[in-house]
Amino acid sequence: MRNVRPKKALGQHFLTDLDVARRIADTIDTQPQLPVLEVGPGMGVLTQFLVKKGRELKVVELDDESVTYLRHTYPELEDSIIADDFLKMHLERTFQQRPFLITGNYPYNISSQIFFKVLEHRDLVPCVTGMIQKEVADRICAAPGSKTYGILSVLIQAWYETEYLFTVEPDVFNPPPKVRSAVIRLTRNGRTSLTCDEGLFRNVVKTTFNQRRKTLRNNLRPLLAEKGIDAATLKVQPEMLSLRPEQLSLEQFIHLTQAIAETI
Repeated sequence: MRNVRPKKALGQHFLTDLDVARRIADTIDTQPQLPVLEVGPGMGVLTQFLVKKGRELKVVELDDESVTYLRHTYPELEDSIIADDFLKMHLERTFQQRPFLITGNYPYNISSQIFFKVLEHRDLVPCVTGMIQKEVADRICAAPGSKTYGILSVLIQAWYETEYLFTVEPDVFNPPPKVRSAVIRLTRNGRTSLTCDEGLFRNVVKTTFNQRRKTLRNNLRPLLAEKGIDAATLKVQPEMLSLRPEQLSLEQFIHLTQAIAETI
């Protein structure tokens, strides 16, 4: 059967290096008890190593041409190939409401959306591994004070421990992307609650990073005005509002959210 043609509209960059594929597959070994969902398998370069793990495995692929190729190449997965858009899936139905691990060589044009969907189902997904653009991986794993620390860093690290595992160069893909890639692993931490309103927390984080060169006081002004709050009445240390968003730790963002909620 002929190979699948990578489609730019779907953000497809097919991995061609078998050693890199094997290394990505091995990132799931820290959670051997979990069934696995592979996102965007394409022609199955990663799938072939996941199958060898002997784990319960399903793959989800949007591209019809890739689905046909997978069904022909991996007949043993016939009942486990999901022809669907991961972003539209009801994840609780994937393994009959059982927790599962997600992995893949993720389409670059939706990688951030994939992680936001994972956050919505964090109690169902204890672990996520896979390959994304290096700049997105840097943001996810960044520590406070870093230039790459931002919205993704805070929202993901609230619920997951993050690991930057290794970097992948463009020449191992067809077609080669214009950016470097990286493989990461996210593992659910022990946090069961943020001890603050989660919707307000997300709003605060996104609002403060709207213009990251400005101070919290300036960035929060529209949000506080909307809720009729005078910044001077917030029960936070005054110097906090003079900081830029990338200087705040997760716990400080939680404290700031609590202070705003108490003032409403």
